[in-house]
Amino acid sequence: AKLPPDPEGLRDLALAELLYGSGLRVSEAVGLSVHDLDTSSGVVRVTGKGSKQRLAPLSDAARARLDRYLGQRHAFVDDPLEKALFLGSRGGRLNRRQAARIVENLAQLAGLPQHVHPHMLRHSFATHMLEAGADLRDIQELLGHERISTTQRYTHLNLQQIMKVYDAAHPRASKDGKEPEKKEK
Repeated sequence: AKLPPDPEGLRDLALAELLYGSGLRVSEAVGLSVHDLDTSSGVVRVTGKGSKQRLAPLSDAARARLDRYLGQRHAFVDDPLEKALFLGSRGGRLNRRQAARIVENLAQLAGLPQHVHPHMLRHSFATHMLEAGADLRDIQELLGHERISTTQRYTHLNLQQIMKVYDAAHPRASKDGKEPEKKEK
């Protein structure tokens, strides 16, 4: 099934793309105001835990989805001074529960068999970054974690990925399943 290109569908896709593409917490996403976005520069100013601010990059897909949504955002609100980025049907700021429902509905539309919640998108962001070779400290910064140990919980690698890295990088790794030959002196 496909979402209609109405304002609600555009909002929902923009929210999901931002959660996954930038690794935001759901509370950070629903707390955004329009002025926090800079789609032309590809960044969003995020206020995280402890009111700490950071800049998070916007993927090209998130930029495109946000631009399309912003073009239709006026359908949710009559007040041009409303600052909230993601708005509900009554014109107020979306809350975390509404955002979770949106993510769940999108997952069902996509035919995903399991219960999907917004935090899974953040977790996937971190895991995919690590699997693609990003440094754990960089992921820590992107996620807005104070401690590296918090980031490590998000970034579990499967055994196959670990073995692939080991085989490619470790001098004693068995490249063909055979025991390494001993060099004569």
